[in-house]
Amino acid sequence: MPELPEVEALREYLDEHLTGRVVEHVLPLAVSVLKTYEPPPSALEGQTAAGAARYGKFLALRIGELYLVTHLARAGWLHWRETLPERPPGPGKGPLALRVALEGGGGFDLTEAGTQKRLAVYVVRDPLEVPGIARLGPDPLAAAFDRDAFAALLAGERRQIKGVLRDQGVVAGIGNAYSDEILHRAKVSPFKLAASFDEGQVTHLYEAVRATLLEALERAHGVAAGRLKAEKKSGLRVHGRAGEPCPVCGDTVRSVSFADSSLQYCPTCQTGGKPLADRRLSRLLK
Repeated sequence: MPELPEVEALREYLDEHLTGRVVEHVLPLAVSVLKTYEPPPSALEGQTAAGAARYGKFLALRIGELYLVTHLARAGWLHWRETLPERPPGPGKGPLALRVALEGGGGFDLTEAGTQKRLAVYVVRDPLEVPGIARLGPDPLAAAFDRDAFAALLAGERRQIKGVLRDQGVVAGIGNAYSDEILHRAKVSPFKLAASFDEGQVTHLYEAVRATLLEALERAHGVAAGRLKAEKKSGLRVHGRAGEPCPVCGDTVRSVSFADSSLQYCPTCQTGGKPLADRRLSRLLK
C-alpha cells in the first residue's frame, strides 16, 4: 500500500507535471471507484489543474474550483502517461479504474490489481468533505508534530503500539510497512502497549517515526511515479523480508500473520530474542 512517503512523492510529481494542464475527459471505468456523484466527474472537464496536496495517504488534485481526491488503498496506483490510446478503454477491462485525459495529449490512469476493490475516488468542493480526510490525525511530518504532541497521543492509549501507529485517526499516513520499519528502528515490540512507554521510550519512538519517514521521503524524492513502488521495497529493512537476516543484528526476520495482513520484526532487536506468537499458524498446527 502506498503510504505517506510514496503519496508525497506522487504529490510532488503531479504538482510539477499536472499543474497548468487542462482536463479533457474523466473516464470512470470501474463501478466501485467513484464514492461521490455530485459534482459529477464531468464537472472537471475543461478545467485547469492548479496543484496537488496530500492528506495522510489521500492525494487531492485541485482542478478548477473542485478537487479530485483519491485513496490508492492496498493495490491501487497512479500511472502518468505521456500519451494515451486514441480509443477509450471499455469498462471492466483489467485493472484500469479511472482515466484522466489532458488537452494536448497524455494524462494519468488509476489502476487497482486484485479482486478486493478498495481504490476510492471523490469529486468534492473541499477535501474535508471526504470522510477519511475529515477524521485524520496529525501529519507526522508537520512542524507542529513535536515530541510532546506525540506523547499526548500515546497517553492513556491501551492498544498495542503497532495498531496505534497504523490508526489514521491518531497519526496520518503511516501504514503496515512503515510501522514495521519504525518499530524495528526504535527496537520496540509491535505488541507493546502504547500507554506503557516511559518518557525516554516515547522520545526514542518519536525520533524513529521522524527519521524513518524522512529517509523514505528522501529516497522517493524525484523518483518517477512508475518507479516508486520498487524504490519503497528496496529501502525496507524488515517489512516483507521474513526469513531474511536482519540488517542490524543478523537474526532471522520473523512474521506474524493476521486475517488480512501480516507484520515483520526482528526478535533480537525488538523482543528480547523471543519469537512472537503467530496465532494463525498455531491454529493451523492444531
